Amino acid sequence: MILLKTDKMIAHKDQHVGWITFNNPARHNAVSLEMWQGLADIANEFARDDDIRVVVVQGAGDKAFVSGADISEFAEQRDSAQATRHYDEVAERGTQALKKLNKPTLAMIHGYCIGGGVGVALNCDIRIAADNARFAVPAAKLGLGYEFDGVRKLVDVVGPAFAQEIFFTARQFTAAEALAMGLINRMVPKDELLGFVQQYADTISANAPLTVASIKTIVGEIVKDDALRDVALCDRLVAQCFNSADFTEGRTAFMEKRKAVFTGR
Repeated sequence: MILLKTDKMIAHKDQHVGWITFNNPARHNAVSLEMWQGLADIANEFARDDDIRVVVVQGAGDKAFVSGADISEFAEQRDSAQATRHYDEVAERGTQALKKLNKPTLAMIHGYCIGGGVGVALNCDIRIAADNARFAVPAAKLGLGYEFDGVRKLVDVVGPAFAQEIFFTARQFTAAEALAMGLINRMVPKDELLGFVQQYADTISANAPLTVASIKTIVGEIVKDDALRDVALCDRLVAQCFNSADFTEGRTAFMEKRKAVFTGR
């Protein structure tokens, strides 16, 4: 059980699936300072839990995934250079903990996914959205600057032209537009979203954990600059898969025409 300092973040586990819920529906799940810290706490704990093989991130209620930062607390939490620096550090810890989580992460998106909500979704591996989802990065309407890493992540996912369109217009994009840009992986009817994501998560969690984890790491290395890639690490992870009990189980199950039962060893 994870001891959180806020009730605005919820963590629970269902078999091999961990769930992270942004629980601030009165503010369309806008993220406060305590929520950023809660995100880091949950992600770090899920990373340590070998029983969890996949993580789903969602927003509470039926109006929003995450609608960005909770601007109502900025007057108190960002009222000085020191306070702003502290806020940014806590928020960065939260997003980095999610980004670096050593399990596949799925963003289950419905309703508004705005500003920092897009950032949260981009730090998940797979984004599945309901057909009522709406996406926007309204920085240009607020006069905000956007840091290099945040812009680069969006460019990596949708390409330079679409990234510029998203930032330049600051408008809301439909789920269908987001799908066409590659911002999301799948779009499903709103009433089918939960079942679809649960099935996806169960499918992933039934696969060999070492193989899945190796692919997450290898893809992460591929998208790095050439000079920063650790190809030797990738080679070690591939060898680990072939030397695992799961590899033996997979071959045996295939020959016996049955479903493999993987243990992550």
